[in-house]
Amino acid sequence: MTGTTTTTTTTTTTTTGAVSGTGRRRRRRLLTGALIAAALVLGAGLYWAEPWKLWQNSTVSEALPTAPAAPGTSRPGAAPAPGPQTIAQGSLISHEHGTTGTVKLIKLPDGSRTLRLENLDTSSGPDLRVWLTDAPVKEGADGWFVFDDGKYVSLGKLKGNKGDQNYEIPADVNLADYSSVTIWCDRFNVSFGAAALQAA
Repeated sequence: MTGTTTTTTTTTTTTTGAVSGTGRRRRRRLLTGALIAAALVLGAGLYWAEPWKLWQNSTVSEALPTAPAAPGTSRPGAAPAPGPQTIAQGSLISHEHGTTGTVKLIKLPDGSRTLRLENLDTSSGPDLRVWLTDAPVKEGADGWFVFDDGKYVSLGKLKGNKGDQNYEIPADVNLADYSSVTIWCDRFNVSFGAAALQAA
């Protein structure tokens, strides 16, 4: 009787130890899997947001664009052909990031148009674009998100977050349809800064 009892007790102890070891291994695997998943999520988030760009600056110094005069305007004795003409302009205000500078819509002698940013100073960020829009420019957070609600045309990626830069306006764009310019973060759908355009 006593021998039987001892054997039963030993068997029970061995089984409990095996179960305990299996539980520890399972918890380790779960913890390892959770850490790997967290690292992947963190890595993807950093790749998507690119927060390091907030501390990077890129300065662009483009001269005012020029274009040859339209045909027939360079006859001997004729008045000099007009140079680039500013047809509208505005001052940038801050939205999601501090932003200053001047926006100008310029008509060149050959009839082409250019959007020019002068003395631009804003933060860098992921996927910044220069947009012509029909949205009103509002101060504060109320103005951060409105520019993709209506009509807009992208003139391309922002060349740099500081300096003077030019963006060609496609010939088929009717400037009468647009009243503002925004430095738009296309990844997060938010305006870094914007300017209302006024006829020059």
